Amino acid sequence: MAKKKSKKEEVEEEAAEVVEESAEAEVVEMEMVSGEEYAALQEELAQAQNDVKEKNDELLRTLAEFANYKKRLERDQILQKANMKGDIVKRFLPAMDDMLRALQNAPDDPWVEGIQLIYRKMENALEAEGITKIEAEGAEFDPNFHEAVSQVPSEEHESGTIVEVLQQGYMLGERVIRPAMVLVAQ
Repeated sequence: MAKKKSKKEEVEEEAAEVVEESAEAEVVEMEMVSGEEYAALQEELAQAQNDVKEKNDELLRTLAEFANYKKRLERDQILQKANMKGDIVKRFLPAMDDMLRALQNAPDDPWVEGIQLIYRKMENALEAEGITKIEAEGAEFDPNFHEAVSQVPSEEHESGTIVEVLQQGYMLGERVIRPAMVLVAQ
């Protein structure tokens, strides 16, 4: 099975054929031309070879630019998809927060187990999409991942340590969708 040639190889072969044909024609005509005509033909051949080289370089640059354009387009599409996913998830997070608060204050009823199951399924769906919770409680405050609502005095925690998470934060890959709202020790 013959190997498929790249555009560069095809262009180089065509250029070699043109140069070879020119050289063959020159040899045939050499016998019939004078010294001045021969010098003019040599100059014309050199110019044709330069033109072929310039066109080859131009083609290679164009191919490289096109490859870069394709990569940039793919990168932009991936980023756009991630942004859309993040925007959709942001709309559901307040409902999940409300459900979690309701579950934390729920009475001991059998129906609460069903609601907990639904909440866990929603969490699993987010994890399947690459969305993770920002672990905050007990961690050092980082303004890139946390939003401090207040500072509270605490003898149990060092200054700058997160004492309590008021609202869970989420990330999509390396991107923060929503920072965690926290209380920080003074």
